[in-house]
Amino acid sequence: MISRYTRPAMGKIWEFENKFAIWQEIEVLACEAQAELGQCGITKEDAAWIREHAGFTVERINEIEAVTHHDVIAFLTCMGERIDAEVPEGEEKPSRWVHYGMTSSDLGDTALSCQIVQSIDIILEDVKALGETCKRRAFELQDALCAGRTHGIHAEPMTFGMKFGSWAWALKRTQIRLEEARAVAATGAISGAVGTYSSIDPFVEQYVCEKMGLTADPLSTQVLFRDRHAQVLSALAVAASVLETIALQVRLMQETDVIEAEEPFRAGQKGSSAMPHKRNPITAERVCGLARVVKANAQVGYDNVALWFERDISHSGAERVVLADSFAALDYMFGKMQWMLDGLQVYPEKMEYNLNRTRGLIYSSKVLLALVDTGITREEAYAIVQRNAMAVWEDIQNAVAGPTYRERLEADPEAKLSSEVLDQIFDPWAFLGHKDVVFKKLEALEF
Repeated sequence: MISRYTRPAMGKIWEFENKFAIWQEIEVLACEAQAELGQCGITKEDAAWIREHAGFTVERINEIEAVTHHDVIAFLTCMGERIDAEVPEGEEKPSRWVHYGMTSSDLGDTALSCQIVQSIDIILEDVKALGETCKRRAFELQDALCAGRTHGIHAEPMTFGMKFGSWAWALKRTQIRLEEARAVAATGAISGAVGTYSSIDPFVEQYVCEKMGLTADPLSTQVLFRDRHAQVLSALAVAASVLETIALQVRLMQETDVIEAEEPFRAGQKGSSAMPHKRNPITAERVCGLARVVKANAQVGYDNVALWFERDISHSGAERVVLADSFAALDYMFGKMQWMLDGLQVYPEKMEYNLNRTRGLIYSSKVLLALVDTGITREEAYAIVQRNAMAVWEDIQNAVAGPTYRERLEADPEAKLSSEVLDQIFDPWAFLGHKDVVFKKLEALEF
């Protein structure tokens, strides 16, 4: 991911310095485990020397890789140079025990799992922060009446706080999916070529994985099965879809003809190079755009699952791109959404205005039920309700200042409803008698 969309903490996880630092720790731990076993020639003194003197520089690794065209060998050569630099001439070199009995994927896959876990931990903090913000704002706006919309058309009254509450629950499910993906990804393997432990004791794998906070894969075939990585990318894609949904709502609410809410507009900000009046939802649009990248990357994860026989490296290059990019983009998206929703400007007066723009049509469902209660059939009631509603729609579409929906019903001899009943029907809060049930559930939500 380009630096524009990468926040520092996440970026550092996917830099070479961090990757090689994890590689180094795995190799040192493997030496310590071998020394504990005492099955090969490495001693605890050798392992201690290796830990004390191990090191690398990215520049030197790159120099070596330019010749070897093999990143693991380049790293091991660089690390070996550091380990042996102070060994007296003529003495055996401790670096010979590094990577003993291991294969490249033992190192690369186990380290990649560590990077994934580190990254998911950051995203989980993002989810927690945004979820708590949505919950807080839901209660702040639980009494802000607005029009609920289905298909983009006014449906029934609701409260704006319910929107935030819905987003909070979606983020809770996002948290659960990411935690599950983290558990699946927190797996290491140090089992040698094709996973048979032919040159390394299973104790080494167990020792290293425990120290690195991972679980040893029960049966790796030199590589970790890529369903794990596909699940991670899938969880990231769903998380991106959740943020995209919220951002899309903000964009819709910020439309000039709606303008019930808008993302923060900072002092000095400019909306358009040509039209100075513009306040565009640029952050929400950016989130929607980046969501497309994260969702598309999930497909690469699915394609990476199928490898030839026990392994190939067709997954490797693609994986280096999509994992880093997806984590960086999603972390950036969460940062922007936190800023946007925490500071979202809401306009309750405009919400109420919009609620009344359709001249009472939004109460049609209550009219339908009230007419059924008078003893006529649902079909008869529906005809009365729709006939009067369509007349109001026609006036609205033609910008005619005609009767309201209630006034048309009062003038319709077939709509036999008393003024008292109509008063109850045309009260928006009559739709929200069970609102407290929704917010009681939300009150119990924890991240």
